Amino acid sequence: MDATKYSVGYFPVSAKYNEWVTKDHIQKPPVWCSVDMRDGNQSLVIPMSLDEKLTFYKLLLDVGFKEIEVGFPAASETEYEFLRTLIDKNMIPDDVTVQVLTQCREHIIRKTFEACKGAPSAIIHFYNSVSVAQREQVFNKNKDEIKKIAVDGAKLIKQLASEYEGNFRFEYSPESFTGTEPEYALEVCNAVLDVLEPSKDNNVIINLPVTVEMSLPHVYASQVEYMHKNLKYREHVTISLHPHNDRGTGVADTELALLAGADRVEGTLFGNGERTGNVDIITLAMNMYSHGVDPKLNFDDIPNIVATYEECTRMHVYERAPYAGALVFAAFSGSHQDAIAKGMKYRNKNKMHRWNVPYIPVDPTDIGRTYDADVIRVNSQSGKGGIGFILEQTFGYNLPKKMREQLSYICKDISDRQHKELLAEEILQIFEDNYLNLQSGIQVTSFDFMRENDVVKINITFKKDDEETEMETEGNGALNAINNALRQFTGEEYTLEAFTQHSMQGQGSRSVAASYIGLQKQDGKMYWGAGTDTDVISASTKALLSAFCNMTKGGN
Repeated sequence: MDATKYSVGYFPVSAKYNEWVTKDHIQKPPVWCSVDMRDGNQSLVIPMSLDEKLTFYKLLLDVGFKEIEVGFPAASETEYEFLRTLIDKNMIPDDVTVQVLTQCREHIIRKTFEACKGAPSAIIHFYNSVSVAQREQVFNKNKDEIKKIAVDGAKLIKQLASEYEGNFRFEYSPESFTGTEPEYALEVCNAVLDVLEPSKDNNVIINLPVTVEMSLPHVYASQVEYMHKNLKYREHVTISLHPHNDRGTGVADTELALLAGADRVEGTLFGNGERTGNVDIITLAMNMYSHGVDPKLNFDDIPNIVATYEECTRMHVYERAPYAGALVFAAFSGSHQDAIAKGMKYRNKNKMHRWNVPYIPVDPTDIGRTYDADVIRVNSQSGKGGIGFILEQTFGYNLPKKMREQLSYICKDISDRQHKELLAEEILQIFEDNYLNLQSGIQVTSFDFMRENDVVKINITFKKDDEETEMETEGNGALNAINNALRQFTGEEYTLEAFTQHSMQGQGSRSVAASYIGLQKQDGKMYWGAGTDTDVISASTKALLSAFCNMTKGGN
């Protein structure tokens, strides 16, 4: 690869514009402006229809955007009609401002104002390109001629705003800002501001677009800080960012530029946009949220947002997209699953409010995801912690550690042989098939207990091959007595090595007991069984018979 054909095409500023380095996190959210309806829409293979745009517009309102760029009305009849629909049908809430884009060309500006007539609140966003490459290669104009385009555009927009019915604000973008000499970009922006005359009642937006990413994020941050500290009328000017993602660092560009003094961000849901896309507002907002800053946007139902986005745009949200992707919380690794399961138990035990679970940066339930379906996922790489977590969280079974380990080997083997992920219901089925309420050919048809001091005496009836056998025996407890009777009845040699029991919630009007028993043969091998019943002794008996079944039939 011949790298000599490339060179640095951006213009760093003095090192004194790096105060942003001293700040360690973003302390408040910016003003958010969605450009999904314009930047995002124009980059679709099939742009949205009017109905699709209305559906998407409603989604943006539900998320909480107060500024929405709805299109380039002078460039498309659909976008013109969409804007008129919003205005004529009173679909713009009182606290929402729509934004429209226009080039600094007279006929386009005039048509834009026709489209915006009567708007209760609209931002007229005008732009012209000022970069070295555009000046030399596209427009063949010098700096003064390019600046004149911007100034003439500002004059016409100011004039038309006074002539047309509506409530208008102004936004100017020196397009290709990142390929422009910072001092020249500042000169053009200040000339525009001199025309628009920002004031307390006339806040003007200066948008600094990363039209194409050209530098490392810290260079852009310093360029923004340079503008922040040198723009005229700064107290009445909103500095806006509009990063694209050509180098894959759009989020970093934005976060550092916010530290550098920017006030506002234009971006899209999931980063849709030309080429590699715009900056992803969901990632930005959720990054702030994970640092304890309320982004003032509502992402508590990410799955619904994904579904609406995919339906309207015919795009697909990548499975590993931050926060929103189907697999971003998924843990297949056994060690990860074990850490997550232990972290969740620690959190519940200590009634923690602050989120600090290993491997999961934010609580999935905050954005409409679930622990069982989204966090712990089982395949051939998974371990006992994840499988145990699913059974406990989803179905209420809290298996002993060694039993979980044995079950995990069965699940992993099935997943490996079938080359597939196991769903929660499939894991439950494997557990039931291998351990729960198994039939060994021996049944306990009845039993009666009598306690004498520390001894429990039992009268028990076994049934095998349709023949019933009644026996009497004793033990230091009910389960011990039943186990002694079973050993005597079958002649099998083993020890009851493990027994746990718990109540399962949510099983109807009566509480259900779940019991787990491990039987150990003389060779040291353990055989497990589980049983459930509304009666705790019956549940233990079923678990004992299930373990006995596995032991005598060569099971688990």
